[in-house]
Amino acid sequence: MNNMTRSAAAFALALAATSCTTTPRSADPQTAFMANLAQHCGKAYPGRLVSTDAADADLAGKPMIVHFRSCAPDRMEIPFHVGTEGGGWNRSRTWIITRTGTGLRLKHDHRHEDGSIDKVTQYGGDTATVGTPGQQTFPVDAESIAMFRAQGLTGSVTNSWIVDIDARTYAYALRRPDGPNARNFRVEFDLTQPVAPPPAPWGW
Repeated sequence: MNNMTRSAAAFALALAATSCTTTPRSADPQTAFMANLAQHCGKAYPGRLVSTDAADADLAGKPMIVHFRSCAPDRMEIPFHVGTEGGGWNRSRTWIITRTGTGLRLKHDHRHEDGSIDKVTQYGGDTATVGTPGQQTFPVDAESIAMFRAQGLTGSVTNSWIVDIDARTYAYALRRPDGPNARNFRVEFDLTQPVAPPPAPWGW
């Protein structure tokens, strides 16, 4: 084998090795996470409060439904419906997860029954790590911190939100560090028991 042939062979081997070690886009944990959400597009599932913070006592035992209402590769709109006294429903909340240039973003869209925008809305945060296909964490962002302070909600400036999904369960959680404003809120939804999709959330 002459020198030129040896060089070409070496280049081919190096290229093959590089191809084998390159992570494909489909293996990106955040792409996989969005795909895991999207496979439930159009479906709704029952849920319940599983945490025990006294601050959430009014939600204990209330019926809950999550609805994967609108799905795109870079955006998921997921309304969260909560039963009320007398058999009605609070349809004020929608979780919105989008892709950004650096990761994923979670925002909370809150509206009143007449469709008007709540004064505390569009808060959330961006991922700081790539997470996993089954879990993403969203630390509070600067815009949300400023809004919380303006509304006197200073206890919320250390919020982090966690979204989990596996074959059986979708879960949403709010966490705050230990201290006077500590929070541990978590709701879980049974992905093995689909229910009829609810009406659109208020204002949508």
